[in-house]
Amino acid sequence: MSRLTPFHVAVPVYDLDEARRFYRDVLGCAEGRSSDHWTDFNLYGHQFVIHLKSRPASPEEHPTNLVDGHNVPIPHYGVVLEWEAWHELESRLRKKNIHFIIEPGIRFVGQPGEQATMFFLDPSGNALEFKAFKDMGQLFAV
Repeated sequence: MSRLTPFHVAVPVYDLDEARRFYRDVLGCAEGRSSDHWTDFNLYGHQFVIHLKSRPASPEEHPTNLVDGHNVPIPHYGVVLEWEAWHELESRLRKKNIHFIIEPGIRFVGQPGEQATMFFLDPSGNALEFKAFKDMGQLFAV
């Protein structure tokens, strides 16, 4: 795989300070620039931005798609990590008592694209997935 360039993604949050604590203290992201309405983070080398948004009057529901027996929230975002970094993140999240909407585990066992994966929500309800492959060559395997 050739060298990847960083992606940029921006997501809405309802409480900027609460979201900053989550991304900084739980996920371990370094903060970059910020204003009263947004904050940049370094999410494993990628530019990730939280933007303040008013909380909707009624709770938003995530649609899901069935993937390998799990209802995967759509949309979701995250990073494909190295195998050991994924396990370190899983351990850190468990110590912080993060509730997993899909428990950490191995998906597509014995099939092309076998991967470790976990899903959880940030304080504003944005769905995150972090995954890892023992063999990164399986990332786009069919």
